[in-house]
Amino acid sequence: MIVRNIGDEEVLETTYVAHGGAIAQMILDRRTLKEIGFLAIAMLAPGKTIEAHVDPMEEIYFIASGEGEMSVDDETRHVKTGDAIWIPTGSSHALTNDGTEDCVILVVASPTR
Repeated sequence: MIVRNIGDEEVLETTYVAHGGAIAQMILDRRTLKEIGFLAIAMLAPGKTIEAHVDPMEEIYFIASGEGEMSVDDETRHVKTGDAIWIPTGSSHALTNDGTEDCVILVVASPTR
């Protein structure tokens, strides 16, 4: 069993700016995982945007708290706490925090086989 906390040194040392907007950290990644690409947490401040980008893997964004406008390809929807968004491999996606509080997102990614 491996247990990681978002305050652990090995998580904090992975801190980076994700696609121009969110502050993100890898909770679990390929250093540990065998089949899943990664589990990350990201914080998107009010008014900030995770810029549109395409990843070579299937992803799920889970809104742990906050809200925003999520775009996947040509579709845009309002998302809020508790929503899970499936992003197919190769789809352009972006998220803008249009709320007044931080938007906290968990991201799970799975590489194509």
